Amino acid sequence: MVPLNRRTLFIDVFQRWQAPVVLCARTGLGTINHALLSIEALQRRQIPLLGVLFIGDPVPDSEQTICTFAKVRRLGRLPRLPAVNPSALTAAFADNFNPSDFRAVLSY
Repeated sequence: MVPLNRRTLFIDVFQRWQAPVVLCARTGLGTINHALLSIEALQRRQIPLLGVLFIGDPVPDSEQTICTFAKVRRLGRLPRLPAVNPSALTAAFADNFNPSDFRAVLSY
C-alpha cells in the first residue's frame, strides 16, 4: 500500500501486472500484524504471492505464525547487514538460501 505517486499505490501496479510477488517482512515488533494485513491486501486483489522472505534477527515463532495463519510459503530469512550493496547481498543470499528451495517458486 505504498504510494508510487499521488494517484497510484504500488499494489495497484502489482495488480495490473499480475506478476508474482515476494513479500519482505522485517522480524521486529509488529511483524505478524503487518505481514498478515499485507498478505490479505494482496489476496483480496488476487495478486499471486510466492511467499514471505523475512529480514532481521531470527524470530522463528513469529515467522511460523505468519506462514501458518496466512497459509503461505516461508522463503527464508536475511540477517541484518552492516552495509546494503551488491556484494553484501550476494554473500547474504549465498549464506542463507538454497537455490534448489526456489525451483518450484521460480517455475510459477
